[in-house]
Order: sequence, then C-alpha cells, then structure tokens
Amino acid sequence: METFTLHRGTVPLFVSLPHNGTRLPDELGVRMTPDARRVPDTDWHVDRLYAFAREMGASIIVPTHSRYVVDLNRPEDDVSLYPGQNTTGLCPVVQFSGQPVYLPGQEPTPAEITARVDRYWRPYHRALQDEVARIHAAHGRVVLWEGHSIRSVVPFLFEGRLPDFNLGTAGGASCGPALQQALGDVLASQRDFSFVVNGRFRGGYITRHYSDVPRGIQTVQLELAQLNYMDEDSFAYLPERAAPTQALIRRLLECALQ
Repeated sequence: METFTLHRGTVPLFVSLPHNGTRLPDELGVRMTPDARRVPDTDWHVDRLYAFAREMGASIIVPTHSRYVVDLNRPEDDVSLYPGQNTTGLCPVVQFSGQPVYLPGQEPTPAEITARVDRYWRPYHRALQDEVARIHAAHGRVVLWEGHSIRSVVPFLFEGRLPDFNLGTAGGASCGPALQQALGDVLASQRDFSFVVNGRFRGGYITRHYSDVPRGIQTVQLELAQLNYMDEDSFAYLPERAAPTQALIRRLLECALQ
C-alpha cells in the first residue's frame, strides 16, 4: 500500500504537504474517539490549493495517511519543536481541541510508535531527501516549501485568531535573508490578508532539518488560516473564497523560484 505520492518536477522548487493525508487504517480507527475519526486536524485541501504548482514545474509530495497515524513533521525522537508551549507529538494522543484522540486505554505503545515510524515516517523522509538531492544536483539550488493550514482559532495552541498567512523560516535560519525579505515584501504588498513572519509557527521539523543554506538548499513553511479557503466546521472547500488565497500563494512560490 502506498503511503505517499511524489510528482517529480523540472524546476528547483519542491512542495511538501505532510499533513494533507486523511486515511486511517481500520484497526486504528476503531480505537479512536468518534470526533478523532473525522481527522479534524488535517491540513484540509492544501493539495488542491497547491495543485497549480505542477504547472509551474514544481515537485510535489503528498502523504496518504492522517497525521494521527504519525506526524511526518515531527522528529522521530519526538523532541518538542516548541518547548514550553502546547503542541502535539509524533503519534498524537490529543487533538488541537485538547480532546483525546483515543478511547481510554487505546493509546499507542512505544513498540507501535516505532512500527508506525518504520511504515510511514521513514519512507516519506527518504523520498524527501532523495528528491531534494535530485533537484539540487540538477539546478545547484532548491527551495523546499512546506504547505500547511490550521483552524484560525485554536486556543490549545495559541491565543486569539491566527494571522491569515504565517511564514516560517526557523527565525531566519532555514533560508537566506534575501529570500525571507522577498517573501515578506510579497505579503506586505497586499492588503487582503493579514500575515506574520516567524510568529507562532516558525517552521516544523522538515523546515528545520532539511535546510542547508550555504549549499543552496532553502526551506520555508507557510501556515494558512483555513477560514480563507474552506468552511472550518464542515471542512468543505469553498472555491470562490479560495481563489484569492491561492493567487497569493502562487505569487509567493513565483518569488521563491526567482
């Protein structure tokens, strides 16, 4: 059974969408709460938002399974990416709502977590590493773009309403200052969406782990507030609302390619 799809492109841009998957193995779903089986913490529809990137010549990798199976944007040793702040782990046992993922006594064991890492996490990261290396060999540079989204209000994780566009470069460590400045300028040049650079979401494991700026490997994370392209309660995609959001994402990716 495949655990991700990979489209190989022709330009030095690689889009990773590690939380887009929704699939739950049957034997796992029966151990979860009814609400968790809806996989509400999915980065809903980001594959649809970024579909245009194929036309640009970008490579794109998309997992099939939910982050509740294993979170591909966490380190395999599960060290917290945001020390001192609420977050969710490698194999989450709590939802962004603060409610449990599993029925009582059904949480994954250490052995099960290891098996999930081997089955789902390692193949995705091998593919990431190999594709970054292929693009870098062909072009001498690559921008790895992490596409994410989240509910606009998640009290468990942050106070108040999240800005619409949340750009993360690990505090400037995952890309060169010129790229961060250029992307920030794109966001500052428009008035339709609020934004922040290196706010609450500064970049997860993939953004931090794969960058090698001196060699021309730059990584960027974009966390979107979901109300700008979908209904946050029904999870329905709203094309008319999504269109301007997608247009701004396109401008950011074009900037990254330049």
